[in-house]
Amino acid sequence: MCSTSTLPDRPHSLFYSWPHETSDEALARNVDGLQILSEMRERIVPIAQSYAERNGLEIDWSNPAATVSKLAVITQTPKEFDFPIPHLPPQFHYAGPFHDNAGREPVPFPWEKLTGKPLIYASMGTLVNGLNNVYSTILEAVGEFPEMQVVLPVGRNIDPGDLGSIPSNTIVVRTGPQIELLKRATLCITHAGLNTTLEALAQGVPMVAIPIGYDQPGVAARIAYHGVGEFVEIGNLTARSLSELIVKVTANPNCRDKARWFQKVLAETRGLDVAADIIERAFGENTRKTKGQ
Repeated sequence: MCSTSTLPDRPHSLFYSWPHETSDEALARNVDGLQILSEMRERIVPIAQSYAERNGLEIDWSNPAATVSKLAVITQTPKEFDFPIPHLPPQFHYAGPFHDNAGREPVPFPWEKLTGKPLIYASMGTLVNGLNNVYSTILEAVGEFPEMQVVLPVGRNIDPGDLGSIPSNTIVVRTGPQIELLKRATLCITHAGLNTTLEALAQGVPMVAIPIGYDQPGVAARIAYHGVGEFVEIGNLTARSLSELIVKVTANPNCRDKARWFQKVLAETRGLDVAADIIERAFGENTRKTKGQ
């Protein structure tokens, strides 16, 4: 994901779920938001300074971009999925998804329990997935759709016994074979982690996002901007708000069509190869410059 805090003409941050807007009011809002992040940055700079001093690194800490690579900055966000951002630095590169299905370990799953009904795959990721109330809200919401089936992996931080009643249309597991389930899914309920989002798009699956932290608000804003789904802020999450978004997205053929458009785009993108080529080129150019000095 691209944070454009170093682009003064249209600043934005991945830590906010604000929509992409270019009005004076929106730009002022973005600047205020970046100022808040700058103040938060100041609290952790001493830790980074200590590390830099121990390792002999000379850094101008008054420059927020001082620790950004001058050789190459690579994001697995496809350009098509980002906001339209002018004047990107020359060392910034879009690559595309970095996931490689061939390297994944097989994950057991009770495939015999799938009924053939339209499938909702719901995953809140692996990093911020210990919120019982979020899972309980998801279960309450999806229980209103007996005509659909739901698979809900809850990870290792949740005891399924603490989630209350499990709807009869829902399979709760610790982990699941995400890509294989997405291939069968009609909808993905996600925390808007970039990996899950790109994997859903790679299968042409629209989303309902519940961003919690990190870059997830920024990813959720892009999901809505590109019309491949909707999102609800964690502070506004209720079973009713979530069920309304499930209806809104699954009933809108445009969401599915746009997700399938991204599926075609990502099928033609080899992010790992692109990233490797950029790195080799960047180091090669840097080596030539160094030898020429």
